[in-house]
Amino acid sequence: MKTSTRVLLAVALSAVLLIAAALWLGRTGDGSGRTVLRMRIWDESFVPAYRASLDAFQRANPDVEVRITLVSWASYQQKLRLDVAGNTADDVFWTNTFEDYADSGRLLDIGALLGPDAVRAWDPSAVTQYSRDGKLWAVPQFVDGGTAVYYNHALLDAAHIDPVALSGLRWGGEADTFAPVLHRLAAVAPWAYNAANDFQSIELPFLGSAGGRLQGPDDRFVFDSPQGNQAFGYLVRLIADRLAPSAADTDTNTDFTRNAFLQGKLALFQSGTYNLATIAQQAKFPWGVAMIPAGPAGRVSTDNAIGLAGSAATRHPAAVRRLLAWLGSAEGNRYLAVSGATIPAVVADQQIYRDYWAHKGIDVSPFFDVLDGPRISAGNGAGFPAANDIITPILSEMYLGRTPVPEALRRAVAAGNAAMSDR
Repeated sequence: MKTSTRVLLAVALSAVLLIAAALWLGRTGDGSGRTVLRMRIWDESFVPAYRASLDAFQRANPDVEVRITLVSWASYQQKLRLDVAGNTADDVFWTNTFEDYADSGRLLDIGALLGPDAVRAWDPSAVTQYSRDGKLWAVPQFVDGGTAVYYNHALLDAAHIDPVALSGLRWGGEADTFAPVLHRLAAVAPWAYNAANDFQSIELPFLGSAGGRLQGPDDRFVFDSPQGNQAFGYLVRLIADRLAPSAADTDTNTDFTRNAFLQGKLALFQSGTYNLATIAQQAKFPWGVAMIPAGPAGRVSTDNAIGLAGSAATRHPAAVRRLLAWLGSAEGNRYLAVSGATIPAVVADQQIYRDYWAHKGIDVSPFFDVLDGPRISAGNGAGFPAANDIITPILSEMYLGRTPVPEALRRAVAAGNAAMSDR
C-alpha cells in the first residue's frame, strides 16, 4: 500500500473515531430511546421527596428519565458558576442567586416556557424574588416562611417565664423588654439566645425591625445607617454580655447554635422552618415556637425561596418544559410538603405543610404570621453573591470585638459596593 493511501486511510479512520466519540460523549439518552434530564440540588434530605415526585412524572412521561445530581452546599455555587459558564450545567438546577445567569442569557425564560398564567399558582414573594427585568427566571420550589423563635420550655419554666410572653417582647431603647428576659434565661442556661453572624435569621430581622434597609433602590448596600448601627450594635452587645455564644464558636460552625439548642444549652433559637424537622426529630425536651421580638420599627422578617432554573444550554427544551411544569404544579410540588420538610411554593399545597405539623402538635403559625407585617429584602442584584462573600468576614471581625460597629459597617458597605461594581 502506498504511503499516501495509508495516510488517507489513517485520516479517515481518525475522523470516524472522532465523530463516534463526539456522538458518545454528547448523547443524553440511556440506549432505550428515552431522553435523560439531570436536575442538580444541594440538599440530600430532599432526594426522597423529589424522587417520589419525579417517579410520578416519569410514569406520565415514559419517554423522559430524570436523574438527580447532588452537589454539596460548600462547593455548589462555585461549581455551578463554572458549569454554567462552560455550558455543562445540568438541564435544571436549584438556585437562590440567579441575576448573573439571567443577565448573561444562561437561563430559560420561565414565562415564555410555561406561559404567563403559571405564576398564579406560586407564592407571590417567591415570584418577586425570581423576577428580573419583567421576566421570571426560575420555577419556585419552596419557601422558608418567616423567621421565628424556637424555645426550650423547660428552661423557660426554670426562669419563670411564660412562653406566651415571648411574642410580646421588644428590643432597643427604653422600651427594651427582650434583654431583661435574656438575662433571666442566662441564669439557668449557658446561653440565652443565638445572636451571631447569621444573615437570614438574625441580621436581616434586626436590621429591618430597626427601620433599616440592606440595599437601596439601585442595589447598593446602605446598612451602615443609624438604624444599621443600632441593630448590629445591639447584637454585638448581646455577645459581649455572654447572653449568646462567642463569635469564635459560631463563625467556624454554622450549626453551633442549633446544636447548642438541641443539647439544652441554648434557651432561645431564632431561625426558620428549614430547621424545624431536625428539631422535631432530635430535641429531647418540650419546646415550642414563638414570634420574633419587635424592634423600633415593629416586627420584620424576610422570606427566602429556592427556585429551579432551566439551563439555556439544554439540548432538550421541550422535555425541560414538561419537567418544570410538573414540578411547579400542585400535583408535583406537594411531595415537598407531605413529610413536613419544607413549605411548598405552590400556595394550594401550603396547607399540607401546616396540617402535617398540626397533627404532630406543633403550631407553625409564627413562621407565617410574621409575614403579615413588613418584610426586608434578602439581597439582590448581579454580583450580590460575591459581595456577600466579602461582607461576611468583615462582620465576623465586628462580632469578635476586633472592629467597632460603625467602622465595620462602613468597611463592609464600601467593600460590598465595590464588589457589585466590579462584577
